[in-house]
Amino acid sequence: MTFLDVLCVGETMAMVTPAKAESLSQAEECLLGFGGAESNVAAHLAEFGYRAGWASRLGRDPFGDRILGSLTSQGVDVSMVVRDEAAPTGVYFKDPDLGHGARTLYYRKGSAASRMSPEDSGTWPLEQTGWIHTSGINAALSNSCSALTEHLLAEARTTGYQVSFDVNYRAALWNVNAAAPRLLELARMASVVLVGLDEAEILWGCTTADEVSALLEGPRHLVIKDSANEAVEFVREQNAEQSVCRVPAHRVEVVEPVGAGDAFAAGYLAGLLRGDKPADRLALGHSFAAWTLGTRADFRPGHGTRPRKY
Repeated sequence: MTFLDVLCVGETMAMVTPAKAESLSQAEECLLGFGGAESNVAAHLAEFGYRAGWASRLGRDPFGDRILGSLTSQGVDVSMVVRDEAAPTGVYFKDPDLGHGARTLYYRKGSAASRMSPEDSGTWPLEQTGWIHTSGINAALSNSCSALTEHLLAEARTTGYQVSFDVNYRAALWNVNAAAPRLLELARMASVVLVGLDEAEILWGCTTADEVSALLEGPRHLVIKDSANEAVEFVREQNAEQSVCRVPAHRVEVVEPVGAGDAFAAGYLAGLLRGDKPADRLALGHSFAAWTLGTRADFRPGHGTRPRKY
């Protein structure tokens, strides 16, 4: 196993979406793809030139074959993925936005990924990994997945890797009363936290970036995304000082917003790992997100690569 810059952990599902701009109820032809927050980040980082891996569970079925083949072709290390004989790969369907709002229909209950647990990480090269990236989606899948997320965050203190945690609250997976305290607990353990201001308001009643910062004092880097307006980063120094950087979002024509948050996370992390200044890494996150907003796919290749700094 070679050294990994980033290991992304979470569920990826097969995705079915109409081939044309029409509803699922009317579509006669559909496209088969895949999507998952953490594997999207891994694919973006791999294209950018980082050694990115993805760890999860997939069913031993054609959907799992397709996901593994596609991520491998995108340069992602998938050697840590377990093929589960007893559970299927999850599937979700996209119903396009035709003026009534887009819908995403998930069929993931009992999926292979929901069976992940802290024991899975025993075979992962954590000592040879610089960074772990995961999200609140993984924590919501099952009790064992939630335990895995906490385990990875706790192990960072002794193993030496850093952890970025994208809050990624999904109301379809758990209600706010269960999600709010658990996501807050996990976020406070991370090195880097990314959260949408809209999520923070739903979960914790925060209406400004400053309120989120006051609530989440633990992470060294806290990034609050205010939709199409701006992104704000709070950096906490060892001497207890704090700096704040704000960068406006790009103005783009939105084809579909799904996947843009993952692209932002990947762009921001690429800049952070490279040693960019706060304004530059936020701008890189916006650039990745803007590129993805122009497609119906969760991951859009072609944003190119830039040399890394070490």
